[in-house]
Amino acid sequence: MLNISNNHVSEQFDITKYKSGEHIFGIRYHRVLKKLLLGFFGIIAIIMLLPWTQSISSSGTVTTIKPEQRPQTLQSQIPGRIEEWFVQEGDFVKKGDTILRISEVKSEYFDNQLTERTGNQISAKTSSVEAYKNKVDALRNQLSALKQERVLKLEQAKNKLIQSQLKVTSDSIDLEAAKINTDIAKTQYERTIELQKEGLKAVKDVEDKYSKLQESQAKLVSLQNKFLSSKNEAINSQLAISTINATYNDKFAKSQSDLYTAQSTGYNAEVEVSKLESSLANYTKRSSLLYVTAPLDGYINKALKSGVGETLKEGEQLVNIMPADYELAVEMFVRPIDLPLLHKGEKVRVQFDGWPAIVFSGWPNVSYGTYGATIIVIENFISANGMYRVLVKPDENDVEWPEAIRVGSGAHTIALLENVPIWYELWRQINSFPPNFYQPAGASDSSKDKKG
Repeated sequence: MLNISNNHVSEQFDITKYKSGEHIFGIRYHRVLKKLLLGFFGIIAIIMLLPWTQSISSSGTVTTIKPEQRPQTLQSQIPGRIEEWFVQEGDFVKKGDTILRISEVKSEYFDNQLTERTGNQISAKTSSVEAYKNKVDALRNQLSALKQERVLKLEQAKNKLIQSQLKVTSDSIDLEAAKINTDIAKTQYERTIELQKEGLKAVKDVEDKYSKLQESQAKLVSLQNKFLSSKNEAINSQLAISTINATYNDKFAKSQSDLYTAQSTGYNAEVEVSKLESSLANYTKRSSLLYVTAPLDGYINKALKSGVGETLKEGEQLVNIMPADYELAVEMFVRPIDLPLLHKGEKVRVQFDGWPAIVFSGWPNVSYGTYGATIIVIENFISANGMYRVLVKPDENDVEWPEAIRVGSGAHTIALLENVPIWYELWRQINSFPPNFYQPAGASDSSKDKKG
């Protein structure tokens, strides 16, 4: 029975005549095996024909849609010294609530009445500006008065010049008449002498003619002096006109110089007022910066500076705050080779850390513990980790995300692509081919609209 010998018992006896032999050698085991193998391969063939959803898996973190809703750090805009804390970690604060108070550490801001004193300086400088404006107006009036006075003086001098010229004309006529009278007296005197020599005139007549001649000559000399005096007065009148012009030009120049000086000083005073007003605004704003307030409603996560009396620099971080109102999102990172397969508006499944889930990436309808999301942002520039950042938000038509999720927790995302048979997916995975490139219906329509 052990088939050790070459002599077989089955050749000597017919074992099938016995019940045990018939029972053992009559069973056909290969028929059952064939049925099992056929059934197994049939099931495998059916499974290979089942649909499979191609997907892109990625890890990410929970964040917010809007940048102002993300955790942020408050900094001190001025250097100072911590004087008092008004909150502790974990407290809820509203917008405008005071978080801490600091004091000045720079000597130029130690004066508690700095803003009041600067305001007084502004008032004084403003009065100075008004005074210079009044001085400018007075100098302008003075300049206008000088112009009118010059016009009157010139008119007076011109009138006097005309009078002098008329007087010169009159004196010249009188001088010519005196010359004629002198010539006549001289002729009569000479004729009387001739007649006296002939005995026709007496000596007394000669003496009378001589006396008239002397009077005529004296009058001629007097009129000559008067004529020269009139000419001098005319010359003096012309010189007076030139003197008036020169004098008033000097006065105009001095008045205009004073006017420009007053205007320049007034402008400088206005500049100083503007500087003081800017300083006052800066001092007032700086005083408000001594109290660090909450920029929005939120929770105090962590105090980055501790204690009282500790000094801090400008721009140094003080406390971390998390906004109370925010819209959750998940940022995922995909490989550059998978980026062309993603489009805005496509559906994504998200699994959050700490939430039990059973995931079938190829059969999303069978998965449990995942939540729906929609792609809203695809960055155009690669991140430092060598991948592209994609932002997804909750799907409004799917189950709401858990309320207990916190910003910063981990998440695993699955981007659903095209439906293919399982055999094709196995063949693609074995050959390391990428998923099928496709365009969703909405994206193709929008691209056509853009082209149109």
